[in-house]
Amino acid sequence: MQINSPRRHLGPTIPHFAIRTDNGVPFASGNALFGLSKLSVWWLRLGINIQRIKPGHPEQNGRHERLHLTLKTEATKPAAFNFLQQQERFDNFIGVYNNERPHQALGGAYPGDLYTPSPRVYETPGEPEYPYHDRTVRVTRCGRICLGRRKINLSSVFAGQTIGIREVDDQIWQVSFLEYDLGYFDKERDRVEPGPNPFVPDKVLTMCPEQGVNHVTG
Repeated sequence: MQINSPRRHLGPTIPHFAIRTDNGVPFASGNALFGLSKLSVWWLRLGINIQRIKPGHPEQNGRHERLHLTLKTEATKPAAFNFLQQQERFDNFIGVYNNERPHQALGGAYPGDLYTPSPRVYETPGEPEYPYHDRTVRVTRCGRICLGRRKINLSSVFAGQTIGIREVDDQIWQVSFLEYDLGYFDKERDRVEPGPNPFVPDKVLTMCPEQGVNHVTG
């Protein structure tokens, strides 16, 4: 298994690709709209779909969970005396895991021998455009949509992001982010009422052992 920071290798347009995570921080936020986090919102901006496993079903992300178990067992139990010593343990673990330990799932090969970095160069995505909406608005730092004197609460995970607004009925507006419809607000309520969750996959399967190589990087 080889781990890489998505910021280094994933470009701005990667349609139909997804990152599978659990439901914890920083991948999700239990109190935010649809459980989104600032990280998952940024992934969406990069064109990456988010795919969360069901709570209590770690087998749906089995290879990654197994990596965590190995990491914790060999590098954190017991914990090092200070941060510098702990980081040294992590650095040593990376070398051993990638280049010195054969992996049964890889037919006895080393992850470092099989892993190939993405050829995509990271580029900051352009601002979303909403040609079929009535207005394009940038969400404030506190997660609000400001329309004149009105301040409509959305979610702080969208702070700084550009959203689209369109009137779908008399005095009822729909709020969209990218191609996802988030919810609605009207002339009475100063908050966005969530619509159907657009980020729930139809079905989350257990991970295929041939999907890829997990490789750990610093």
